[in-house]
Amino acid sequence: MSATGFALFDTAIGPCGIAWDDAGLVGVQLPEASQDAARARLARRFPQSSEETPPPDVQVAVDAIKALLAGEARDLASIPLNMDRVPAFNREVYDVARSIPPGATLSYGEIAARIGKPEAAREVGVAMGRNPFPIVVPCHRVLAAGGKIGGFSAHGGIEAKRKLLAIESVHAKGEADAPTLFDGM
Repeated sequence: MSATGFALFDTAIGPCGIAWDDAGLVGVQLPEASQDAARARLARRFPQSSEETPPPDVQVAVDAIKALLAGEARDLASIPLNMDRVPAFNREVYDVARSIPPGATLSYGEIAARIGKPEAAREVGVAMGRNPFPIVVPCHRVLAAGGKIGGFSAHGGIEAKRKLLAIESVHAKGEADAPTLFDGM
């Protein structure tokens, strides 16, 4: 996937990155160990792009991601994504994942059922592992069967997933239908 530009930004949980083109975001990167590591990964993912100041619409996305990672209740579902090069099955999966509100979760099997392919839970997991837009497509809100944490391919692995779920669970407390995020662990 090509990008016209990318930028790094600091968050409460570490340096993140974002890449874009004229149609929307083409990639988001969760925290790396350092800004240099984040920059190197973005440069590998998007070798034709250059580090730039984000345009206003991308800056809105950056600000929303930073706020969410700082513990503010934010829904990133309206951030425009360019999924032109994302396989059709993955787009379906990502659309369902984007409908999961902060503080809630679904299982891989539940997403498979929602896209009309109840036997495809494993394939949903593969799509989540290839998610080029983590946090905006909230793959951290997708759990394994029985409420188990499942995998997480972003830097930091399942500990990063737990951290993201914990940040968002603050907003679910007190809601009648709030999920228990770590059942079965």
